Amino acid sequence: MPHAKPSRPVYTPAGSAGLRPLAALLGLLIAHPGAAMDTPNTAASVAEQRIDDSAQRALAVTIYNDDLALVKDLRALTLAQGENRLAWRNVSGKIRPETALLSETSGKLPISLLEQNFDFDLLTPDSLLKKYVGRKVQVIRTNDAGTRTAEDATVLATNDGVVLRYADRIETGVAGHLAFPDLPADLRDQPTLVLHLDSPAAGGGTFELSYLTGGLGWKADYVADASADGKTMDLSGWVTLTNASGVAYRQAQVQLVAGEVNQVRPAPPPPMMMRTMAMPAAAPMPQEESLDQYHLYTLPRPTDIGNNQTKQVALLSAPRVPITRELVVRGQPYSYQSQSSDGWNKLAVASTLNFINKGGSLGIPLPKGVVRVYSKDSRGNAQFIGEDRIDHTPKNETVTLKLGESFDVTARRKQTEFNKLSGSGRYDYAYEAAFAMELKNARPEPVTVKVLEEIPGDWKMTQESQPHTKEASNLASWQVQVPAEGAVTLTWRTQVRH
Repeated sequence: MPHAKPSRPVYTPAGSAGLRPLAALLGLLIAHPGAAMDTPNTAASVAEQRIDDSAQRALAVTIYNDDLALVKDLRALTLAQGENRLAWRNVSGKIRPETALLSETSGKLPISLLEQNFDFDLLTPDSLLKKYVGRKVQVIRTNDAGTRTAEDATVLATNDGVVLRYADRIETGVAGHLAFPDLPADLRDQPTLVLHLDSPAAGGGTFELSYLTGGLGWKADYVADASADGKTMDLSGWVTLTNASGVAYRQAQVQLVAGEVNQVRPAPPPPMMMRTMAMPAAAPMPQEESLDQYHLYTLPRPTDIGNNQTKQVALLSAPRVPITRELVVRGQPYSYQSQSSDGWNKLAVASTLNFINKGGSLGIPLPKGVVRVYSKDSRGNAQFIGEDRIDHTPKNETVTLKLGESFDVTARRKQTEFNKLSGSGRYDYAYEAAFAMELKNARPEPVTVKVLEEIPGDWKMTQESQPHTKEASNLASWQVQVPAEGAVTLTWRTQVRH
């Protein structure tokens, strides 16, 4: 961790009319140049001890989904016997103060926390000026010859500009520079947690401050490069960390908990021409373990997470993962419940990619995320062919990605017959419905299309042009072979009882 720089007076130029940029109002602590950010709180009976990053010995950050993280900050400090006031600087600007917990790691120096305050009113030109409403400042002007003059003025207001009362007049705006005699004790240059505690004995030790904070998040992203024959893919996974908490985390041991993730962001523009897909470097991947009903991923090395920064860390690298490709068309279940006169309805034929999360470099629980798939063209260049979002995926689970809709294979479906069999109510209604689905293939090679029909209620197939498979209580499927540049019509008749 870098050492905090000592505070010092800063002189800043300003214009002659109106309120200049707020940066022009900061500084010029000329009346008392020895004043610094760590000035003890004069309102307190106990002197304040400033705990900077230079005292830090270790830092760990566990990032959850839903804008939540657990920070564990270990620092070395020395306590006096009795009451102590610790200004623990550079905590997260989005800390949840009620979750803060301070403990001495050796257990030999018991402490009792009396009070804690989170000071998030940070030092800015605007906040410093507002603190001086009703107080005197000095207005310093420099003429063309370089001569400096100083005049006392009282700050009357800072609403939409500064209003100053001089000895003989009131002016708006600052024609020169402002000099402030000192810094208010409740104005900090960094988010600071002030801990008021009692120690039964004097002594030094390492103390860990843990707290929950917002402003940190993570998500998983995957890139799949399908082989030319469509039988395997190279799969790489990345963890994207985002820090908007107001502070940086240097050399932090980072752990990630897979839970509910943020909504998927728009995909970046795909590269148009590339020879090979960039895979993560051959380096240790994050370690995975179970954590209650979740999964915990520990990054293999400490890393820096800058404020207002997004960074990516390799999650996995799995070459030559076996895949299968399918064309799938799905009918609408509502058409089984009443007679329809709509005629032929066009259905989308989805292009899907399937793989099993097992073996080799896979076989670890995959966090929820977006998988972006590329396939090589005739020149060997990778082209973007679609993306889909996966849920948290345990080991040995099958993953199905919908990449898009087929251009050359089309489907249309219609109800050919509907007969009421018995009943009239909602729960004693029986009927028979017949359907036809036409599949066309404009490709120069034959294809197989998987047809899925969701059939409501208690049903049985009474007639069909090809045998079906009952995949679930409400799901019938057919594997239909469609010849090259040809067409096939699938027909079936079903009896349904509610």
